[in-house]
Amino acid sequence: MITIETFVHILDLGGTFVFAISGAVAAVNRRLDIFGILVLSFVTGNFGGITRDVLIGAVPPAALTDGRYLLVSVLAGLITFFWYAGVDRLRSPVLLFDAVGLSFFAVAGAQKAITFGLSPAMAALLGMLTGIGGGMTRDVLLTDIPQVLRSDLYAVAALIGASIVVIGHMLGFSYGASALAGGAFCFALRFMAIRHGWHLPVAQLSAQGRAGIDPSNDKKSH
Repeated sequence: MITIETFVHILDLGGTFVFAISGAVAAVNRRLDIFGILVLSFVTGNFGGITRDVLIGAVPPAALTDGRYLLVSVLAGLITFFWYAGVDRLRSPVLLFDAVGLSFFAVAGAQKAITFGLSPAMAALLGMLTGIGGGMTRDVLLTDIPQVLRSDLYAVAALIGASIVVIGHMLGFSYGASALAGGAFCFALRFMAIRHGWHLPVAQLSAQGRAGIDPSNDKKSH
């Protein structure tokens, strides 16, 4: 029988691998060299988990003490570097791997936070942070606006997936059932948002526009 700790570890490694793939694909698209691809693979696959472990006091973080995290990150980077054509045949590969990694990390992060005694609300938020941390770091390193700030239901999907795990724990359901439900819902919501363009309301005007200020007049005054 697989223990909760083992199951969380498996999900953590699975999330690391698929997020590392998404980081490597983004690096190849930016024409980074092989070292840059491996660096971005590791950062994307592990930064969310490292942030989670530091915040809950699980130090040193698992990604820095367990060589398997480095191994799966490097493996993902090499697979993408040498067989990018195969990876790229997938529809919207970066977004697809991102959605899978988001689901794995959200449910694993929430459960690890629960194990360390965090309150239900904080456990759900930490699950979300685990899911979005690697992708945010990847985008910052590539000088992009992080997807979490502009993408279709990215952080929201992670928060809902993590919340399902927390609610399942409060109701006494097994972690396996809660993780499966939370991960599936997170992935389905993210995938449907990508496919149909679902998104939260966005601001249509700048601060100057809302105040009735014409930016051209402001430039002329200088």
